[in-house]
Amino acid sequence: MRLTADLISHSLSYLNPLKERELDLRGAHFFLCRVARTGHRIPAIENLGVAGPHDAIDLSDNDIQVLGNFPLSPRVRTLLLARNRIAAIQPSLAAAIPNLRNLMLASNGLAELSDLDVLTKFAQLTHLVLADNPVTKKENYRYWALWRCPSVRFLDYQKVKDAEREQAKELFGTVEEPTELASRIMGIKSKTFDVTAPANGVAAASASRLSRLKLTDKERKKLQELIKKADSLEEIIRLEKALNEGRLPPGVIADDAMEE
Repeated sequence: MRLTADLISHSLSYLNPLKERELDLRGAHFFLCRVARTGHRIPAIENLGVAGPHDAIDLSDNDIQVLGNFPLSPRVRTLLLARNRIAAIQPSLAAAIPNLRNLMLASNGLAELSDLDVLTKFAQLTHLVLADNPVTKKENYRYWALWRCPSVRFLDYQKVKDAEREQAKELFGTVEEPTELASRIMGIKSKTFDVTAPANGVAAASASRLSRLKLTDKERKKLQELIKKADSLEEIIRLEKALNEGRLPPGVIADDAMEE
């Protein structure tokens, strides 16, 4: 379900326990019995300009893949985005939300240490949660996150220690003079999709459906080229929808037909 202006205007807005004005755009709500479930599954952030000023926005339990596309929102201090499919953070996000302090990204798809580099632009970020992202399994993950986010005081619910900051500096140097290890890490970026090596359960399910089509090497190569060249969120969503439905995107089929 798209995040339309109508959906936003009909969503709950209230004062949370921290006395922040919070906008509730959660994709799923569980009742006390934890059986009934209602809600929407938002694939992309859009139209938030109609929401008005808020201190916190809850977009948990949706299908968001890219964290970005926010209007200028200097009042926003808290973003809750747990259990989405976020694999990339828009470089311009910090300019749109300059006063962000609390960022919840647990259970998403951030995979490479360098995917966290954009967080260094959030000068006031103090609480960061990245638990259950693939990146947390990387060697030196915690030290890298603290090196790139020096303002963070609590990472994955644990208070940051001075000894950890010193270790991060020893491993990676300074921003002006990074070590060889830091420079090497900064050169590795995630790919949004990789049909040969799915990064999470959802991608794996898509690849499983796609495998039933018995792709030729030529078809698989063309599909990988389409994914690599995707340069907009809409195109990425279109390609992934085709994969989720177990069919080839139109571009691959059309190219084969022309060659014949």
